[in-house]
Amino acid sequence: MTAARTAATDPALDRDAAAFYDALADLIRVYQFRDRDRICCQDISVTQYYALESLARHGPLTLNELASQLYLDKSTVSRVVTAIERKKLLHRQPHEQDRRAVHLALTDTGRRLYDAIRGDIEEREKRLIADFDPETRGAMIALIGRLAQAAKGWVSTDGGRCCSLE
Repeated sequence: MTAARTAATDPALDRDAAAFYDALADLIRVYQFRDRDRICCQDISVTQYYALESLARHGPLTLNELASQLYLDKSTVSRVVTAIERKKLLHRQPHEQDRRAVHLALTDTGRRLYDAIRGDIEEREKRLIADFDPETRGAMIALIGRLAQAAKGWVSTDGGRCCSLE
């Protein structure tokens, strides 16, 4: 019997999948509000923060690369970038290989804002995981990382697709 066939006929797996969905949905909802509450008081939106985060983590990116990182379409990301640029949190710099393209990069002000928000969030994360022993924390981090990697395969990175059928 194949793993796919076993998964399709396993009632315990069905129950676990439903319980997993509920637990993950609860966590995601809390995190969305946590992000909103920590970020929006800095006069940027959550999406703008995620753009800053992508640039901080990956370095300068083209608009298409940033759209892929954010799982949004190019036109949406263009508006996000314009808003961030007006706040002087990022700047455009010439692309070294393609003269028609530009790289988006954090300004010093953008880096400082990102670092401040990230530091605040990390302080809250410390309080959240402090009661777990180091081994359990390591296992949680590894498991969440594996889940994120697996889930990335389900999400289109070209943005704008809401009705993908598999």
